[in-house]
Amino acid sequence: EPALGPAGRAIEMRLQHEDFSVLDKAADDLQAWLARYRGVFNIADDLDLGRPEMRIILRNGASGLGFDARGVSEQLRAGFLGVDAGEVRIGDEAYEIDLRLSTFDRDTLSDLENFTLLAPNGSLVPFGVVAELVPARDYTVMQQVNGVPTVTVTGDVDTVVANADEIVRDIEAQFMPELLARHPGLGFDVQGQNAEAATTINSMVNGLLLGLIGIYLVLSFQLRSYVAPVVVMVIIPFALIGVVFGHMALGLNLSLPSMLGFVSLAGIVVNDSILLVNFIKSEHEPGVTSVAEAAPKAALARSRAILLTSVTTVVGVLPLLTETSLQAQVLIPLVASIAFGLLATTLLILLVVPSAYAILDDLGLVHLDEIEPADQIGGLNSPAR
Repeated sequence: EPALGPAGRAIEMRLQHEDFSVLDKAADDLQAWLARYRGVFNIADDLDLGRPEMRIILRNGASGLGFDARGVSEQLRAGFLGVDAGEVRIGDEAYEIDLRLSTFDRDTLSDLENFTLLAPNGSLVPFGVVAELVPARDYTVMQQVNGVPTVTVTGDVDTVVANADEIVRDIEAQFMPELLARHPGLGFDVQGQNAEAATTINSMVNGLLLGLIGIYLVLSFQLRSYVAPVVVMVIIPFALIGVVFGHMALGLNLSLPSMLGFVSLAGIVVNDSILLVNFIKSEHEPGVTSVAEAAPKAALARSRAILLTSVTTVVGVLPLLTETSLQAQVLIPLVASIAFGLLATTLLILLVVPSAYAILDDLGLVHLDEIEPADQIGGLNSPAR
């Protein structure tokens, strides 16, 4: 069975309230609601009750008889657990004397109720006159977060029949407003997989934006244009088409590794776009061949090279994509994003990039004369074409 990963539990919800009894009821209500969903199992909370106990509470008139909590507890301890009365020596041996009630007088709850207490004035007083017994159970662990009593409800999800994100969103929309209204002052927070996913997504978005800026700057210097890099990078969003359909074909859910694979594609799919843009420049001859005529020729000239580079990459990751071991399952969504995203852009790059370039040229936003030919960029020579 898969162990708990760094992302945390599939379902982990934190409830906060100043009263632990309110937390206990709210946690029970939340667990009952979670049990309605198919595929949710191992539902539990960390507010565990200890063993049953009997609490001794002094009656109102106990102080008038000279009893206090400490005196009563000391007499009960001496009677049921024993008290050291000293020691005697017999010959060379020393023996400790332990005084307590006989076994038959301290093995039932009624023996405690029938216990006789010694008052300070020397009189004997029945236990029931001084105190009363109240059955109770206390919590073994009481968690606090930022000084507020907290209980955490957790659960696991069978990903074959359910999705943890959808379950959490449904709980927030359908159940939590009712629960919060039923228990005023109750706080609610989502932790575990959902919280970690939000943090990771923010990190990936920031990384993607930084990467796109870096790619744009490099292409701007290389292509000597501020608009041409946009044509090269226009293919990046189309990789998401392959990512989505690839996951649908393999029966996978879009996950964090899937999005990480899509982010990785931003630096992969632009490789062929760079050369394709420069080949358009090579095919374009001002006054002889227009951009609309040069773009199809460049796409045809680069089609075989683009196809070969993409196919070899996909074939290279195919063994990992078909791996069935448990250790590789977390990597399969990432590899699926790269493989299918690359396949989609391989087919679309020959259409999208030339079309985008021709449109920008018609609008007068890009000037091909500013871009060096393909055989002068990156040490490329004509045989590579």
